Amino acid sequence: MFGPKSAARWVGAVSGAVLPVMAVVAAIVAIWYGGSVMMNRAWTLDQIERRGLEMTTMEIVADTMNQERPVLPTPHQVFNELWDTTVGEPIMRERRGELQGNPRNLFFHAYHTLWPTILGFAIGSFLGILLAVGIVHSRAMDMSVMPWAIASQTIPILAIAPIIVVVVSNLPALNNAVDQGWISDDTKLLVPKALISSYLSFFPVVVGMVAGLRSPNASDLDLMRTYSASRGQTFWKLRLPASVPFLFTSFKVSIAAALVGTIVAELPTGARFGLGARLLTGSYYGQTIQIWSALFMAAICAAALVILLGALERVVLKRMGVRT
Repeated sequence: MFGPKSAARWVGAVSGAVLPVMAVVAAIVAIWYGGSVMMNRAWTLDQIERRGLEMTTMEIVADTMNQERPVLPTPHQVFNELWDTTVGEPIMRERRGELQGNPRNLFFHAYHTLWPTILGFAIGSFLGILLAVGIVHSRAMDMSVMPWAIASQTIPILAIAPIIVVVVSNLPALNNAVDQGWISDDTKLLVPKALISSYLSFFPVVVGMVAGLRSPNASDLDLMRTYSASRGQTFWKLRLPASVPFLFTSFKVSIAAALVGTIVAELPTGARFGLGARLLTGSYYGQTIQIWSALFMAAICAAALVILLGALERVVLKRMGVRT
């Protein structure tokens, strides 16, 4: 029965979980506002001097928090921009008699970033799992391929992204498909973005999957040998189930890396849509509020993807009989 004591315990548990988070958020917001005032006041003081105005300290502080193009936007400016470009703008709009996506809506840009992110994540995860299985079962691959996989991650993504974009964009097959009208230019840009995304996402999966496949201890492996289990049976009945928790942990890192890869790939591709294109447009025109709102949308997308993977992990582990 839900009595006063139960209610008190519930309130105490919620307070213990929520209050620390709220305290940290409040501290971050306070520091953010303070940083905005400090970094934006130079422009305000310069305008006061140029125009010969007289303003009180509170008026100066208020002006630094509401500049049109601030050096550091305030939290309420970023929130208002997010609201205006999501709820305040329709996702679809009619143009030239056709219903098309609205470039002023951040959900529209998020869609164009998430699609190659998910595709690149799927490709990178598939290749990472295959490579991990080969590394665990072949000492030659472990000694030869794994060092190259590690070395590949030392190459800055900003250095190879333009190379991949140029090479892939000039593939005859893709250009012919565009000329024939089979795909659009925007669809053509999906390929290099997905490749760059998969490049960043495969390595965490390789590392996590290798650790997971090697997680069974010697006694478990000896027991499988006692049952005369083949390498395939050992893999499917012991190594693979043991690797699932490791795999989902690496998936969460991988999906965030894939999103970063897609955003970076959108910068040199000349993409018109996507969060990377939104960031680039904001930097061209000095729209810092637009830049910050796009960054927050990217963070929201990453959090949503990680939460979805967490929910899928709980379902899979529950089906496997693992207590979570």
